[in-house]
Amino acid sequence: MLTHTSTGHPTPDIPSAPQTQRRHDDSPDTACLFARLSQLKAGPERYAVRDELVAAWLPMAHRIAGRFRDRGESIEDLRQVAALGLVKAVDRFDPAVGAFESYAVPTITGEVKRHFRDRTWAVRVPRRVQQLRNQVRLARRELMQQPGSPEPTLAALASYTGLTEKEVKTALEALESFSALSLDAELTADDGGASLADYLSVTDTSYDTVVDREAVKRGLRRLAERERAILYMRFFQDMTQSSIADRLGLSQMHVSRLISTSCASVRNDALSDCVPVPDSGRRPV
Repeated sequence: MLTHTSTGHPTPDIPSAPQTQRRHDDSPDTACLFARLSQLKAGPERYAVRDELVAAWLPMAHRIAGRFRDRGESIEDLRQVAALGLVKAVDRFDPAVGAFESYAVPTITGEVKRHFRDRTWAVRVPRRVQQLRNQVRLARRELMQQPGSPEPTLAALASYTGLTEKEVKTALEALESFSALSLDAELTADDGGASLADYLSVTDTSYDTVVDREAVKRGLRRLAERERAILYMRFFQDMTQSSIADRLGLSQMHVSRLISTSCASVRNDALSDCVPVPDSGRRPV
């Protein structure tokens, strides 16, 4: 067929090239499988078709997982998370609403992002702080895009993001919460091989006090009432031996002997590993 141009010369019609929609290499044509899946009820046949769909679209899930590499999480773990998102997308997809890829990409991407949000924090932080962290992280990257740009200050980040300096400071602290340093990590060689725990840990003597009190309970219960009263006045009321003697009508030497004998009895009972000998009933005079 010939057509006439504005110059009057006839020119043949050139058929236009068919326009095909560009597809990724990992986007297979599975429309028939999805149509079949939507008609099947739960059972072995449906599970087999679903597995076939998952296997066909798995390369796309791996491609999406690759976008999040080098963010502190291994690529193998990211691929597993993306595969889980793919399974959810296959189960929930309705072939009548459009192309599977348009539904699966945001579903898988959202699953990976939720993994970073909920699973990769060494120190769990509130959702609000996570949002501040992302906002400040993007702002800092944008402010440092120009060659030679210095590290933005707290005030500069606050002005750029519209946040307060306190919120920016909280977000910057959250940037370090993805990973934690082991307490066994060795510091510099100048520290003689000392670990981080050597500088952070302290000895809490309160635990020793609790252990000692529990250890002497049995021995104290075995003392006579008078001996327990003398120990209480001496070590809890901080009374002198003379004051105790005056209150009980005893001599100071007698009180001293009773204190020594009672303490030795309680100590031996606490340190003894054998079965306690039944009380004979004999008490110091």
